[in-house]
Amino acid sequence: MKKFIFLCSIFLLGFSVQAQEEVKKKKNAKVAFEVDGICGMCKKRIETAALKTKGVKFAIWDVKSHQMNLIMDERKTSLDTIKKNISKVGHDVKGFKASDEAYNSVHPCCKYRDRKIVLDHEGKLKKQ
Repeated sequence: MKKFIFLCSIFLLGFSVQAQEEVKKKKNAKVAFEVDGICGMCKKRIETAALKTKGVKFAIWDVKSHQMNLIMDERKTSLDTIKKNISKVGHDVKGFKASDEAYNSVHPCCKYRDRKIVLDHEGKLKKQ
């Protein structure tokens, strides 16, 4: 009988721990990560892709630092879902590389994988 009570208490304890883990998901989680891009058009595309994801409340991407800052509801979406949506519009995110088809769909001035275009945006490419 003691073994039965002990097993039942362990079983119930497992359920309570699992329920507490679900509570830890934040309603207004602040998240930051890096996204590849080089210009204002990239900024608009990246932010729009993030904001269209259900559960994202705020998204801003900095052109110079490539830093994406989000406020998201972890109960409605995951960080991986947001990153996938950004990669679907043609921008690489750590762990999610944009497909060639998605990358080729961005404007020619937004080709961040092309070193010559990046240098041109930085003003380091001298025009002849």
